[in-house]
Amino acid sequence: MSVTTRTSLVADIGGTNARFALVEDGREIVFRNYAVADFPTPSDAIREFLVSAGTSRLPREAVLAVAGPVEAGRGELTNSIWSLDSEALVRDTGIARIQLINDFAALARSLPLFSAEDLYTIGDGEAASGTPCAVLGPGTGLGVAAFVPTDNGIVLPTEGGHVTLPAENEREAEIIAFLRSRFGHISAERVLSGAGLESLYAAIQLIDGFGGGRLLTADEISARALSGDCATSLATLKTFCAMLGGFAGNVALTVGARGGVYIAGGIVPRFPEFLAASDFRERFEAKGRFRGWLAPIPTFVVTHPNPAFPGLLAMLED
Repeated sequence: MSVTTRTSLVADIGGTNARFALVEDGREIVFRNYAVADFPTPSDAIREFLVSAGTSRLPREAVLAVAGPVEAGRGELTNSIWSLDSEALVRDTGIARIQLINDFAALARSLPLFSAEDLYTIGDGEAASGTPCAVLGPGTGLGVAAFVPTDNGIVLPTEGGHVTLPAENEREAEIIAFLRSRFGHISAERVLSGAGLESLYAAIQLIDGFGGGRLLTADEISARALSGDCATSLATLKTFCAMLGGFAGNVALTVGARGGVYIAGGIVPRFPEFLAASDFRERFEAKGRFRGWLAPIPTFVVTHPNPAFPGLLAMLED
């Protein structure tokens, strides 16, 4: 008796990169990473992937994680010109069933599936069994989601990266005032992202009296800070980590994340040791009367190379 192979497609589509995997019977067999800017539409990228994968049959279903809000089968990438519509994608690609989800919903679904090797631990906390956990990640944007460990598991996607970013000291108030003069509303994403790191550098360069110098890219800022070659880059990355800690503590309080707070995205996993040595953890706990409530909560940097994929594969089965 022949056994029919179940072929599926999963993808993690961000503002910069689109990562696709072909899955047979729950096992990833082909993986490709494409630059979003190289394709006019997501359908073009999917068709290119299927051709390059050399599959003899179309996937019968797809689960696509999208870096932006998803509603009624439509997803808008916050930091890209791409928009996705599940019905249009079915017509364009021939895949019979396509589900769109928020990218951090997939990451949240991954949280209970990570092994110790997928995580870099910061702090001495211990997760409280059966309680919510949260994931947030600076990358092209700033994603935030939560996972509640019920029998079936509840994923809570959010747009928490767009909350107003507070200043916790006078220096941060100066930084935010400078950025407000350029952008108006200052969300957490305006600072805690790749573009935010560049804006933070520009603000610190001016505040510290070095205005007029060449502005650096996020990659240059990180590299120069880690090598110690640039005092402004080092101050920028230290401030970034401190403000990330304050924001992560706010997220923990908001969703009751006694099960842990996980830092993912394309930026922080490049320097977990620097984050651990920074003011990140102090700022995470520095919430006045609730310091004692936050202190036992573990924090982690997600080091899995494709952290949304365990969650995507689980969602295929779900």
